[in-house]
Amino acid sequence: MRTIENTSEIKAYDRVQAARDGKRPSGGYFISRLVDNFIELHGDRRFGDDSAIIGGVGYIGGKSVTVIAMERGDTIEDRMKRHFGCPTPEGYRKALRLMKQAEKFGRPIVCFIGSSGAYCGIDAEERGQGEAIAENLFEMMGIKVPIISVIIGEGGSGGALALGVCDTAIMLENSVYSVISPEGCASILWKDSTKAAEAAEVLKLTAHDLYKFEVIEKIIDEKDRSRDEITSDLKSFILCEIDTKEKLSVDKLLDERYAKFRKIGAC
Repeated sequence: MRTIENTSEIKAYDRVQAARDGKRPSGGYFISRLVDNFIELHGDRRFGDDSAIIGGVGYIGGKSVTVIAMERGDTIEDRMKRHFGCPTPEGYRKALRLMKQAEKFGRPIVCFIGSSGAYCGIDAEERGQGEAIAENLFEMMGIKVPIISVIIGEGGSGGALALGVCDTAIMLENSVYSVISPEGCASILWKDSTKAAEAAEVLKLTAHDLYKFEVIEKIIDEKDRSRDEITSDLKSFILCEIDTKEKLSVDKLLDERYAKFRKIGAC
């Protein structure tokens, strides 16, 4: 996992570069380290399966959970198969199917987000990419079990937000979460993608910025820490949040989830 020196001088674009590091762990890594007896489930029951999203059931610290994770792959062949971690409509619909299943059986949901955005191929558009994302946003707001979302790398646009409607949002320190990439923002605002570093500062996409704006609830420190230490910290916080949220009534859980998103962007 890439680390950044001189944290007092870290720029937002440094975080972006760290989040995009090809050696940074993706969703499958965290499943393998955090989830015991994981059983992967496939398909959206409408069209097909999408390997950019891994979903299934297992145990975290002995707690039965449904896990949904974005996965970009490791080898070139694997990354091409997974569209470099950019989900298709089938991936989002599979995720929602598993969330509904979790709701039926009373299992908390843990999502791992790490994608530059939804897959933008014409075939994805023809099969309703925008509708699939919108349906997730709508349905997740009313899911009657706790949802914990963890941004582990690059959380880009609606493709990331489609797994981001949650009760508790956690970010690894060198991850980012934004409505658009710095390059895309710079191209729109200044017609110059080389101003990406400047755009990154304006977007306020780092974990520390988003914590300040109360978009997320927890930052997992990465500096001078091994992957095992980071994963252990993350596991402890996930279990703590699940325990806290499960003590709430369904009405209280949903009211707090609604309030969390209702205040975003409010003065």
